[in-house]
Amino acid sequence: MKYAPFFGCMITVKYPQMEAAVRKTARNLGMELVDLEGFSCCPDPIFFKATDKLTWLTIAARNICIAEEAGLDMVTMCSGCTATLSEANFHLSTEPELKEKVNQRLKRIGREYKGTISVRHIVTVLRDDLGIDRVRESVKRPLGGIKVGIHYGCHLLKPSEIMRVDDPDYPTILEKLFSAIGAEIVHHEKQALCCGKACMSENIPEKMTYDVLTSLKKSGANLMGLICPTCFDEFDLGQIKLSRKYNQDLTIPILYYFQLLGLAQGLSPQEVGLHLHKTKTDQIVEKLAGSN
Repeated sequence: MKYAPFFGCMITVKYPQMEAAVRKTARNLGMELVDLEGFSCCPDPIFFKATDKLTWLTIAARNICIAEEAGLDMVTMCSGCTATLSEANFHLSTEPELKEKVNQRLKRIGREYKGTISVRHIVTVLRDDLGIDRVRESVKRPLGGIKVGIHYGCHLLKPSEIMRVDDPDYPTILEKLFSAIGAEIVHHEKQALCCGKACMSENIPEKMTYDVLTSLKKSGANLMGLICPTCFDEFDLGQIKLSRKYNQDLTIPILYYFQLLGLAQGLSPQEVGLHLHKTKTDQIVEKLAGSN
């Protein structure tokens, strides 16, 4: 199974431990990632899109063209990148006039969008192409006793008619993937809330992050498990700022799914980059060591 990986900007520049975790765990699942040259920013699914939608679509289409020319479906590791590239792919493959406008621009650089490949977040590849059983079979060190509060975020699930990942109100994909590596799923009151990153306000994003973190702390979860580097950025660093501001302990480890998958597959904490997190993960490592 070969795919063109699209790691985006934030993972490659700011969180290389996520890229390392994906690459190492993908090999253990028999998934071949074929790196292609020339990808740029997706671009951003909120601010860039709101500023100039046609240019936004053109840049997204140029990225898709690179994978089309290689004859490979794209897999993304970031929910924002998934949203941009999936939405662009959807509109350009269903709206001929829009496709023509974009291709007129792409013609200047010798490229043409054709709409011949799919764009998906890598977690859907694990569920739909490889299968949950293969994920489970790759586990050497189950995460028994570790309670995970899942954060879906916004872009993986919505708009549902374009993303087509899961029920946007009652999703199960991440529950299945975290359960497959032995983790115990903990639900909490604010688990469906946005991380707040994209809100154009001084106070609202901070309040949303605070609400999610306090809800998660009350639930008894040992960590937050997620699949988006932007959400990770908001919670990993945000909890330190908010703990200081409110004089309240809001700290809880935030882990990208493939880091936990790597630990379950037998990789070391260093190999999946836990030492690079702002919030220490020592308790998770100790708990994992004690359960095996």
